Amino acid sequence: MILSRRRLLTVGSTALAGAVVGAPFIARAQQAEFTYKYANNLPDTHPMNARAREMAEAIKKETNGRVDIQIFPNSQLGSDTDTLSQVRSGGVEFFTLSGLILSTLVPAASINGVGFAFPNYDAVWKAMDGDLGAYVRAQIAKANLVAMDKIWDNGFRQTTSSTKPINTPEDLKSFKIRVPVSPLWTSMYKAFDSAPASINFNEVYSSLQTKVVEGQENPLAIIATAKLYEVQKYCSLTNHMWDGFWFLANRRAWERLPQDVRTIVAKHINAAAEKEREDVAKLNANLQQELASKGLIFNQPDPTPFRDKLRQAGFYAEWKGKYGDEAWAILEKSVGKLV
Repeated sequence: MILSRRRLLTVGSTALAGAVVGAPFIARAQQAEFTYKYANNLPDTHPMNARAREMAEAIKKETNGRVDIQIFPNSQLGSDTDTLSQVRSGGVEFFTLSGLILSTLVPAASINGVGFAFPNYDAVWKAMDGDLGAYVRAQIAKANLVAMDKIWDNGFRQTTSSTKPINTPEDLKSFKIRVPVSPLWTSMYKAFDSAPASINFNEVYSSLQTKVVEGQENPLAIIATAKLYEVQKYCSLTNHMWDGFWFLANRRAWERLPQDVRTIVAKHINAAAEKEREDVAKLNANLQQELASKGLIFNQPDPTPFRDKLRQAGFYAEWKGKYGDEAWAILEKSVGKLV
């Protein structure tokens, strides 16, 4: 019921809609001392939103109704770039955003996406809950945003193909692969002597179907929901990039909260992030079985030769120069020597 009301508030412009639907929200806003909007770009059914609803309820309860966090999933408040602007201006108080996209504002935020840097989740959480995460949060703070301590999980990206499984770096040579419009992706696949094509996501399915490209790369959840298995035969669990969502707050809105309230809000947001990580891990395990039942053939290549190839091609040296010695040293502290 709340969701339908919220939708009406978003799209309804008539006085009647305002009269019928607006009243409960006016009462709700009066009860709460702080009514904050939290936006994200994921479907309502994603673990992020399930955990966010629990989080909002726990915050409301522990603050005795002083803080009411209203959740707007599925890009309801605008695209990623639109919502990032709204968070910076204060129109939206909270937002979860991929570090790879946040890097348009905070270049260091994409460092977690360096190709084949993280061998597994243990290495990811060691870095992102440790020194690397702290370094990135400090850079985010310079952009007048506050990032919570725990980053939420988006997942490792995998490689699909209609022509062959990817077992070695040689399999990527001349491989026509769709990549997002991003220098990090393009430079990585060029280092593999692939043929990367920057294509918007809404054109990925048709590009694979018409063989404009042979393959693409995305987390399993995207491969499943976008039905890419219909136009791809192989899925190589390359785990070549890991991506997560920073839970961002507008600094002024965050600092308006009294310190004791801030402590409660941060505690529940970070606890929800850890639960969401567990949910995503379970989801990925189930998705592999589900996708295999739909005909996708899985293989698990050894990441070492891929990392060696990137090192030889100068990929790591190039990005070390872009991120700077300090950030790179912190990354290598968690994952080992890359350059």
